[in-house]
Amino acid sequence: MEHEMRAEYEESGRPRADAPVKIWHMVRLDGAHAMCGRELDPAAATQSAEAWGTPAGEPFCHSCGAMYLREHPQDTG
Repeated sequence: MEHEMRAEYEESGRPRADAPVKIWHMVRLDGAHAMCGRELDPAAATQSAEAWGTPAGEPFCHSCGAMYLREHPQDTG
């Protein structure tokens, strides 16, 4: 199953080019339902799952990370 990271934004909650990302979540490809259960805006920024565990993917939702590792245990290095 393919995944991507989707942004959750600060207080405004709405995606804007200048909106700071509060936290990155993992979703199934093209989804808006995070693995931790949070519903995200379908228009929020996304980035490749390969950014997980890198500075580009920080801060990252710990709950999504745990669920992602259960589905992709070989990705731990």
